[in-house]
Amino acid sequence: MSAFFELRIYQIFPGKMDEWISFMEKTIMPFQIAQGMVIHGSFIMDSSDQFALENGERVMNSEQKGNTYVWIRRFESEDEKVKLYKAVYESKEWVENIAPTVANLVDRNSILVHNVSPTALSVMK
Repeated sequence: MSAFFELRIYQIFPGKMDEWISFMEKTIMPFQIAQGMVIHGSFIMDSSDQFALENGERVMNSEQKGNTYVWIRRFESEDEKVKLYKAVYESKEWVENIAPTVANLVDRNSILVHNVSPTALSVMK
């Protein structure tokens, strides 16, 4: 497998998004980057649009989100991902200092990770 991305989707506990973003940007991202992670983007999902065909007409149904957080990381290979996961998630810093705060801000049962590979014309490679 060549380089690929993780598209990570989290549900943040109600009323905790500002605290989560601050913690991500001031603590988690710098820590993970220092371990060698490559983070391509960080987003709050404001809404989702779903398109459907109803009675022969195309309609769009929008749903407000607000508690959904999305971020993207890049890995050169599956081996690199395994190595970096170990360096981050098994570290004393993560286990003792970072993970307890994450548990107070993120519904950990909601975490969804998509592993995606870029197509030939993708700007992200």
